[in-house]
Amino acid sequence: MMTVEQLQIEVTRALGVDVVSMFVDRGELIVVVGRTRIADVLSVLRDDPALEMTQLVDICGVDYPERSERFEIVYNLLSMRKNARLRVKLLTDERSPVPTCVGVHSGAGWFEREVWDMYGVGFSGNPDLRRILTDYGFEGHPLRKDFPLSGYVEVRYDNTLKRVIYEPVTLPQDFRSFDFMSPWEGMTEINRRALPGDEKATPIEVKK
Repeated sequence: MMTVEQLQIEVTRALGVDVVSMFVDRGELIVVVGRTRIADVLSVLRDDPALEMTQLVDICGVDYPERSERFEIVYNLLSMRKNARLRVKLLTDERSPVPTCVGVHSGAGWFEREVWDMYGVGFSGNPDLRRILTDYGFEGHPLRKDFPLSGYVEVRYDNTLKRVIYEPVTLPQDFRSFDFMSPWEGMTEINRRALPGDEKATPIEVKK
């Protein structure tokens, strides 16, 4: 098994100037690389005999709306032979597509479609970049931090038309406001100080 320290040494050697930054978080090595170099970086990590990161576990995205490059695209790699994991990250925005890595890991096409569907990050060179999780005709990208929780369109079955219809989301009532204050009195006779919510309770006479 390769330790994190050994992995850091080998990754630094193999990638060289492609490493923008590198750090360890929760016992896992994280490498940040340039957006345009991602396919070459993954190829080196896969083919280097000291690393052999041959398995792409998944690709996911993280949205930080306050940043100029608001999206982090995360590649989780696994070396079965070395029993080591590596996380590779890059930064991008809404307008800058990320080069596809389908040519390096054939299973990446599915993951890239998920990121495109959920975050709207494009992948140049992907042979089949279509929505994969949302419905046909869906507008927007639901995992962006600026996408409303209620969505824009709701689906229901219309009994008159005998079919499923799409219509704008309507909220017939305001979001309910819950009162979490306790409806009970103090739980012990020793501590008779009023608890929040005691004003709603009917006093109970304690028998002596």
